[in-house]
Amino acid sequence: MPFYRLAYNGFALIHFYFVYEWTPRIDYKLYDAQFPYDFLILFFQFQMLLGILWTFRYFNLKEFLGINQALKAYGGDYNVYSLDEESELVLKGPYLWCRHPLYFFTIMFLVLRPYMFLDYLVSLVCIIAYFYVGSLWEEKRMLEKFGDHYEAYKKQVAPIVPFLMSRKKNN
Repeated sequence: MPFYRLAYNGFALIHFYFVYEWTPRIDYKLYDAQFPYDFLILFFQFQMLLGILWTFRYFNLKEFLGINQALKAYGGDYNVYSLDEESELVLKGPYLWCRHPLYFFTIMFLVLRPYMFLDYLVSLVCIIAYFYVGSLWEEKRMLEKFGDHYEAYKKQVAPIVPFLMSRKKNN
């Protein structure tokens, strides 16, 4: 159990590499922004990178990657009953704007490109779907761990896209 997250992340990176290498390239260009629009898009993409870094400040990156769990196991300090996580509910910084800011900033970083090819767009749609499904799984896990406190947070803060709440929840 202490190596699960580290192994999962390693497997995901290797899997991503092979899928990327084996996927056929479709060199059909959908758009190519010209000057000065390309720099404007890159400016906003850089802002999303800053958002990713901002989000990293509010959670333990070593825990997220599985490094802490492996270090605890080697040190004999791993708690089997913690289920691989020592997380707490963060309700500040980017988490005031949406419940999954890392997903939001990463999606926007990937969307904001000065040029777009069809194969990249297909990959982007798959990544967005992966993040959406992952957010549903994570929501379930957070409800189990934090209960009513997380339920109240869900009612106040949008899931992935800031300020985008369903009318049903707001009425």
